[in-house]
Amino acid sequence: MQELGIVVLRTVVTYFVVLVVMRIMGSREIGKLSVFDFVVSVMIAEIAVISITEPSKEMLHAIVPMATLVAIQVVTSIILLKSRKLRLMFDAKPQIVIEKGKLRRDVMKKQRYTLDDLMLQLREHQIASVGDVEFAVLEPSGKLSVIKKQDGEGERGPSGGGTEPERPEKEQAEPPSGTVQFPPKYRFETLPVPLIMDGTVIEANLEKLGKNRFWLRSELRSRGIHDVKDVFLCTLDHRGRLFVDAARKPQP
Repeated sequence: MQELGIVVLRTVVTYFVVLVVMRIMGSREIGKLSVFDFVVSVMIAEIAVISITEPSKEMLHAIVPMATLVAIQVVTSIILLKSRKLRLMFDAKPQIVIEKGKLRRDVMKKQRYTLDDLMLQLREHQIASVGDVEFAVLEPSGKLSVIKKQDGEGERGPSGGGTEPERPEKEQAEPPSGTVQFPPKYRFETLPVPLIMDGTVIEANLEKLGKNRFWLRSELRSRGIHDVKDVFLCTLDHRGRLFVDAARKPQP
């Protein structure tokens, strides 16, 4: 019983020590922590667990390492405030993954940032198509910052990417040519709908739309693309418009 009381007491003390430590480190959302801050936080958490689960050790054996980590973090933060080069070494640089409606595949590969990650974060920003994005920046925290195109800037490019300009209401009575009509019971949670990713056709999504490979190939040929493997990403937005990012430039 006495040992249990000691564990409870150490837990309470550790809680307040960690609370003070985190307050000293500064107020930032967990998702916005730099790599350096994250490492320090994980190490403090591990030390705190050891101090609770091993009552035979003195509390100082936990408090001293935590205080050391906080000192390192505070001193490093002060130094980083004065040197951008060091900040980039610790936090890395923001990376542009979409530029003027075009995917930067070299950046995505370097950052090991998958198309699934991109589609997820675009949905979080309520983006219907990659072509609607002027710039998308992958921040050091892993967050995607998105700058949308202004109205009228989403003209279709030579590879079929981008969006079409808005039409007057009278002209929108009938669906524009080249657009896809969604089935009446189609569920829209996965918009934009990926049809091709990394040169591979997503058969399940084609079936949900009531389309097949022949239709998809026809759409690609109309954009000068003759091989599915040449397509890095192809999606369908909520207006039924295709966005196509070709790994190779389409043939004239």
